[in-house]
Amino acid sequence: MELMSLAVLGILIVISPGADFVLVLKNSLNSGRKAGIATAIGISLAICVHIAYSLLGISYLISQNQWLFNLVRYAGAAYLIYLGLKGIFAKRDTQEILVSHKQHSPSWRYFSQGFLCNALNPKTMLFFLSIFSQVMSPDADNNWPAIVYGGYMIVLHGIWFSLVAILFTSPKLQAYLQRAKHRINQVCGAGLLLFGAMLGLKN
Repeated sequence: MELMSLAVLGILIVISPGADFVLVLKNSLNSGRKAGIATAIGISLAICVHIAYSLLGISYLISQNQWLFNLVRYAGAAYLIYLGLKGIFAKRDTQEILVSHKQHSPSWRYFSQGFLCNALNPKTMLFFLSIFSQVMSPDADNNWPAIVYGGYMIVLHGIWFSLVAILFTSPKLQAYLQRAKHRINQVCGAGLLLFGAMLGLKN
């Protein structure tokens, strides 16, 4: 799969509402913009963990067992299709966002919350394993696309969740995004389904 397609897939994954989004939203609304940005930085740096085990693990699979590597690749494609179908057929969420009184805590606490939320998320683990199985090369000296893509995902997570922390200080935007959440889920789901099918059909 071309890096441009993977770049678009990365955007869909990052902007899809999930555990990281909910945590940044909660900390931003309850504890202010700085708390939200600290959470975003923690999430962004946690991507380094996923990159490390993906590069090491998939490199080993490629060098030791080709059929097992193909199994991981097809499992990754199936997982993306599952996420896509889940997003398309997701029920409309009518839960309202409640803003509580500001709670002041050290920034490192919000940073650690974001880091652990992403690093320990099994869905994020599966995503990175599935994607890196597509960009890794059997030639160990030619894995710069995987490294570049990993850096891209780190920056993308940091920018997106920092923007969420900043923009959700506006009550009007909060109301708009809450109304559009269901449609965003469906659009992202359709994109994930398409990319999953492309991965599964790749020779």
